[in-house]
Amino acid sequence: MLRAAGLIGGVPWVVLLALMLGGALEWRAGLLAILACSIGALGLARIWIGNLAGLADSLRRAAAEDGRLVPPSTTPLLPAVAEISDGVARLARTLAERAELVGRMRRADEAIVETLPDPLLVLSPARLPLRANAAARALFGVGPGRGSVAGAGDIAALLRHPVLAAAVDRALAEQRAQTADLVLPVPVLREIAAQVIPMEPALADGGRIVILLSDRSRERAVERMRADFVANASHELRTPLASLIGFIETLRGPAEDDPAARQRFLGIMAEQSERMQRLIDDLLGLSRIALTEHQPPTGRAVLAAIAQAEAEALEPLFRSRGITLTQALDDAAVAAPADAEQLAQVVRNLLENAVRHGREGGQVQLSAGPGGRQGGREGVMLAVSDDGPGIPREHIPRLTERFYRVDTGRSRRAGGTGLGLAIVKHIVNRHRGQLHIDSEEGQGATFRVWLPAEQR
Repeated sequence: MLRAAGLIGGVPWVVLLALMLGGALEWRAGLLAILACSIGALGLARIWIGNLAGLADSLRRAAAEDGRLVPPSTTPLLPAVAEISDGVARLARTLAERAELVGRMRRADEAIVETLPDPLLVLSPARLPLRANAAARALFGVGPGRGSVAGAGDIAALLRHPVLAAAVDRALAEQRAQTADLVLPVPVLREIAAQVIPMEPALADGGRIVILLSDRSRERAVERMRADFVANASHELRTPLASLIGFIETLRGPAEDDPAARQRFLGIMAEQSERMQRLIDDLLGLSRIALTEHQPPTGRAVLAAIAQAEAEALEPLFRSRGITLTQALDDAAVAAPADAEQLAQVVRNLLENAVRHGREGGQVQLSAGPGGRQGGREGVMLAVSDDGPGIPREHIPRLTERFYRVDTGRSRRAGGTGLGLAIVKHIVNRHRGQLHIDSEEGQGATFRVWLPAEQR
């Protein structure tokens, strides 16, 4: 402030001293004039420094508030400083308007990316996932928010895929979009077409690579199901259909006037018709499940309530074979994310399997409770055990194949279609769970289903 006062009062001081030395001004009057100039210079310097300090404070707040320039809160008194302050205020308003425009454009871009129907990933220069839109999070089972993207196991497995990694290398080297066709075997088989797009300059969040995904799993599943129907379903349907045609020809010919034979043949025809109906129903159910297997479910399922309801519905079947059902159900066993209707189908198929292949007059055990940790996550366990003849060990790996039977004749006599365990496998895969089968000949069989538990 003293230096500023010296600059302001320096010229008057020099003039007054010259007048005093030249005798044109008395020393007493000159000293009083110098004192008055000094007081005025100090006051003016204080106002000047205060105005400049206000401008400096505005600039400091602008640096501390993410670049938002705030005009001075005090009204400057000096005209020159007032002009500078007006310029700062105009600049602040212009920058605020531009910042708001940029913010609206950025929010619009994020909204467009978020609502794209195809999955999209944004990677950093180090190839780490920065964000994933809603379709990508649904595809890979990631919760909402960007923070959970980097640690998502399914996304990490995708980025480690050698075909996709090579496409990213080519895109960065050539600065051109690249395409790649991927097959991800875990947690469920998925076939994905990927388009890798390098971004130059980088996106606002630092993203340098955009990966646009197209899930082709459904289309491939439809193609495979058509082939499976021709190869397997036609074979399974041929036997009951041939029986129906044969009995119809017999009823039209030799047994036309034989009431006893007609009644017996009509009973057999009804059984074969029911078998065909069960087979078609299972085929349709399996097709629906296979089409959505690559999409994780939503919702939650209380296993105890589901198991209790299915056990009550199958009570006539247990009673017809004299089988006793024992239950150990924990109400705290809650699977999530889960499709309650599909898990009810799992319980139903496992219980029907235990009744058909268990010992007549024997016991079946049904339990649901904590399942321990697998893959770093808590789970719940559903188990169904029987005391039947058991399954030879060499057959266990193939039990979940479509139409595979250990004893074909016995399975068909019991009313099985050969698709029950295949349906169970696809449902468990969709829930990112695991199916374990333990059995030894003569000691029954136990089917255990581990499912991710609800996070608490």
